[in-house]
Amino acid sequence: MIRLQREAIRVDRLIEAVRSDGDGAVALFVGTVRDHNRGRRVLQLEYHAYPEMAESEMERIAAAARERFGVARIAIVHRTGRLAIGEASVAVAVASAHRADALEACRHVIDSLKQTVPIWKKELFEGGEAWIEGGA
Repeated sequence: MIRLQREAIRVDRLIEAVRSDGDGAVALFVGTVRDHNRGRRVLQLEYHAYPEMAESEMERIAAAARERFGVARIAIVHRTGRLAIGEASVAVAVASAHRADALEACRHVIDSLKQTVPIWKKELFEGGEAWIEGGA
């Protein structure tokens, strides 16, 4: 499961997509919209993406992580559109026989996604709005 979507992220579906009876661990990361950034009160976020390129890069990241960490399955979902405070914006689930591999792969995937996937974040805050760079 690798995709961009406008609807809410269902964490249970990510876990179902990666877990099998041979796995001893499922690591899960969920990024949420927080109410502050850079000393400002955030009202909401807006995510934009280049869908074909973003999903292709997410697939590449997942394949590289499977090979590097020896994990079984990886699911990555990122939201687009306007998101309210507290909503999940991105989720990564990784299944593996062992927890260390699942945790390391999960961190690697989210860090790589923030650096290379063409998804842009606009922050709407009290008094204005701004495009945020660098995975802030």
